[in-house]
Amino acid sequence: MEIHTINQALNTYINCLTFPLGIKMLTDEKELPEKVKIPSKHFKKRLTVCQSFSMSRFQGVTIALGKEDQSCPTASVFLGFREPVQYYTEGNLCDGMYSASREVGAVMEENMPRFPYNKYTHLLISPLHRATFMPDFICVYCNPAQLMRLVHGARYNKGGVITSSFTGRGECAHVIVNTIETGDYQVAILCNGERVFGRAQDFEMAFTIPVAKAEELISGLENSHNNGIRYPIPSWVNYEAAFPPSIAKLEEMWSDNNHG
Repeated sequence: MEIHTINQALNTYINCLTFPLGIKMLTDEKELPEKVKIPSKHFKKRLTVCQSFSMSRFQGVTIALGKEDQSCPTASVFLGFREPVQYYTEGNLCDGMYSASREVGAVMEENMPRFPYNKYTHLLISPLHRATFMPDFICVYCNPAQLMRLVHGARYNKGGVITSSFTGRGECAHVIVNTIETGDYQVAILCNGERVFGRAQDFEMAFTIPVAKAEELISGLENSHNNGIRYPIPSWVNYEAAFPPSIAKLEEMWSDNNHG
């Protein structure tokens, strides 16, 4: 399915809050598109993954993050840009913040999704309508009602359930690593870093769509929309309202006195 067709359908049936993102992991710098912003080169600073997501989905910027462009230490491990050294695997990053002890933190880190070290060179992020490449997957930031519709679309033709993992931290790992490694849809709770650095809102969540499943999802959205399940959710207003007794009494008076 064409990228512009996917983008148009998402905006038609989901009414996206911000630009849907096309995301791709690159194994060679030569794969970078021509019109791309590299933070260390174009902004003279490093950015976190969540800052880059925000810049792309709000401002329409295509961004490529390599090892030297990405400033978040945990994301560097998740993306395979840096080695998970002993200090990391021992749970020190979680201890006293996300875990009761270093030992618990070690368990948390062991269960975080991450790519093998040095497998990829760059993370490429673009608003879908401006993508000049075929992404690995699409990421839609959404509210819970929009998420419901995306799940409807994903399950319309095949049934079953969507299974995702949640830790409340490292949202980029769940969004990027889980989606690519499972090849399946993912629901993500935005992490603290995404809210602090990426300025994600309290009501936002994320949903990922592997490109190989985009046609299936769009078909499900279209058909369920035509069946009457839509976003924005239509409210049922064809009823007669009931009022508090003190207000309803006025109408009773009109009826008793034949006024009105």
